[in-house]
Amino acid sequence: MTTMIDLSSPVSRGDISLLAPHVLAWVRDCVDLCTPNDVHIMDGSPQEDRELKTMLVKKGVLTPLPKYDNCFLARTDPRDVARTEGRTFLCSPKRKQSVPNPEGVKGQLGNWMDPVELGERIKTLFPGCMKGRTMYIIPFSMGPVGSKLSKIGLEITDSAYVAISMRVMTRVGTKVLTVLGEDPFVKCLHSVGVPLEEGTSDVQWPCNPDKVLVAHKPEVMEIFSFGSGYGGNSLLGKKCLALRLGSAMARKEGWLAEHMLISGIRTPDGTKKYITAAFPSACGKTNLAMMSPKLKGYEVTVVGDDIAWLRPDSNGQLRAINPENGFFGVAPGTSMHSNPIAMATIFKDTIFSNVALTEDGGVWWEGMGDKPKSCIDWRGQPWKPNKCSTPAAHPNSRFCSPLVNCPSLDSAWEDPEGVPISSILFGGRRPRGVPLVYQSISWEHGVFMGACVKSEATAAAEHKGKAVMHDPFSMRPFFGYNFGDYLRHWLDMGKKTEKGTINLYGELVQTWRKWGIVVARIWRQHQSNSVDPGQVRRSCSCKWSSSWLGTNQRRTVLA
Repeated sequence: MTTMIDLSSPVSRGDISLLAPHVLAWVRDCVDLCTPNDVHIMDGSPQEDRELKTMLVKKGVLTPLPKYDNCFLARTDPRDVARTEGRTFLCSPKRKQSVPNPEGVKGQLGNWMDPVELGERIKTLFPGCMKGRTMYIIPFSMGPVGSKLSKIGLEITDSAYVAISMRVMTRVGTKVLTVLGEDPFVKCLHSVGVPLEEGTSDVQWPCNPDKVLVAHKPEVMEIFSFGSGYGGNSLLGKKCLALRLGSAMARKEGWLAEHMLISGIRTPDGTKKYITAAFPSACGKTNLAMMSPKLKGYEVTVVGDDIAWLRPDSNGQLRAINPENGFFGVAPGTSMHSNPIAMATIFKDTIFSNVALTEDGGVWWEGMGDKPKSCIDWRGQPWKPNKCSTPAAHPNSRFCSPLVNCPSLDSAWEDPEGVPISSILFGGRRPRGVPLVYQSISWEHGVFMGACVKSEATAAAEHKGKAVMHDPFSMRPFFGYNFGDYLRHWLDMGKKTEKGTINLYGELVQTWRKWGIVVARIWRQHQSNSVDPGQVRRSCSCKWSSSWLGTNQRRTVLA
């Protein structure tokens, strides 16, 4: 059967014949709906990346940073600087499938929208939304291309900024289309929501903040994003796929998609164990993942700093991959004192957003070091420390850097089987009232403590002030289904048989040899506080016994 490969808008770059029939059918529907000026099918090549960045520089979207190697600065619209949690929705046939439904109170664990209402919103917002703009088709893999733990998506967007950022944060290219073949994929449709009429000049950062919508349909694996160009709302492989849809997929398939870093800890005797740790956004995951231990003989390596996909292997060992390909880290507070590894990572092939521009063609943010005598702030205005009361960099300003830049990158960071996990940490930003570190005595106890996590609100979302909020598992903004079912799934993961999954029944030493859980209120931005790697590493060697005195911890040696 011959497949018609023509579209209603011309293909300006890329090979449309690489699109499988089911991919092409969806692309054709999106082109007909959004009516772009032309279509660019991304191949992920360095040449393509250079050309897109050159074009964005000419348009004023990116500013080159000559002080560094292939780095650029983007300034967003001041109304488009963070995730819009209040306008982010899960869409399922029944409300209770997506969010808890308490009587008489407003829930805080997600928002639900009826699929019928979403359909009407799509009919209102998306027709003609890309008029006058290029549509970018981005084939991407979350996780190593071809790994059985990875997932493939296609993002369609009218933002070249999103296109180049997705190339950093995910694996983008024609190889993804080859691996996909005829298999299902996650459909991601994004638009800045500002059609460009003929003869009309474009703005530096197009967005439509009054009509922002970020919607997920877990049952059919679809994402719709409209009106925002900010990373968390527009890089749809990140929180939208990797966590919201990812957690829904994980529930169906028997694994976990979590808001966690992944790090390796090597002890003076040469033993190495891997941990994951869940903290809310802007609470120190990157700093912990990139820790430089002061304890002699300890080494910490990075697999990922934000998202972990965890799946038990055939022996019941929990293994984790980082589905991302880059760091999207919070800039303020990052310095040679707090995170020298990050500082050695981010000044090559990096896209900075909403930081200050210095006179020597570099960047600066609060907490980076000595204040410059003068600079251009994140709004594009002159800034001097003795004359300005506003910050030079936005509190949620970011660096978008490739993982391969990191000098402490773990040698197994792209292992398609994942790394074996020995301990899980939960934590957050709490100035008082809780212990620095405390440890659970069983899988069920650890799940209970993860569900009880609280943390101060941060600039990563639209919340104001430093109110302490419930943030169970550090997933409050990212659950892809009802939190009650999510808890049940965590508990069920500990009840699987050892054949092909996990055995947490029997001797507790088996539990701790495989899946220790630690709840940790970790410090922020002080890499010298490095006693914890040893403590966490030793927690993997514990077993528990009961007596008339209560539950006690005893040491054992790992096999």
